[in-house]
Order: sequence, then structure tokens, then C-alpha cells
Amino acid sequence: MNSMEKINQFRDDRDWRQFHQEKDLALSITLEAAELLELFQWKTSEEAKEQPERLKEELADVLIYSYMMADNLGFDIDEIIDEKLKKNALKYPIEQSKGQR
Repeated sequence: MNSMEKINQFRDDRDWRQFHQEKDLALSITLEAAELLELFQWKTSEEAKEQPERLKEELADVLIYSYMMADNLGFDIDEIIDEKLKKNALKYPIEQSKGQR
């Protein structure tokens, strides 16, 4: 069973699909990203990384809601990432980016 299937099974076993419309998922992604960011508030990156379990949990929440939104919209995660990387490669060519500060 892949990650998307596991996420959907977890959701469906609890009858939570009704709460996971695109707007709700977009809000949840933002809220979970804020919780991830909060782990870095007033700390250096090194200090924040001293809580790997919390970081993993919050990052997983962001990813789970992102996967759910992609699934709702009929988007293939690998495909949309590949498309975005291709656009970014055109926007940020190596010769104009690498070694620049």
C-alpha cells in the first residue's frame, strides 16, 4: 500500500472525507506549516533540529494534507513536482544561479 492509499484509508476509516474539501485542506496545510515554523521561532536551525521527532511530526502533517489535496484535485504528486522542477530550471538556469550570492 502506498502513502496515498494509507492516508485515504486512515481518513475513510474515520469518515473524515466530509471535512477534507480543498479549502479545508489548504487551510490545514497553512496551519500545519505554521506549527512547523513555530519549532524554529527564536532558535537557530541547529537548536530547532534538536527536536527531530517534533519536526518529523509537523512536516508529516504538512505532507499528509498536501497529498490529500493533490488526490482531491486528481493531481499526480510525482508529475506535478516534475513539471514544477522543469519550470524552475527555466526560471533559474544553473549558469545564473550556481556560485552566486
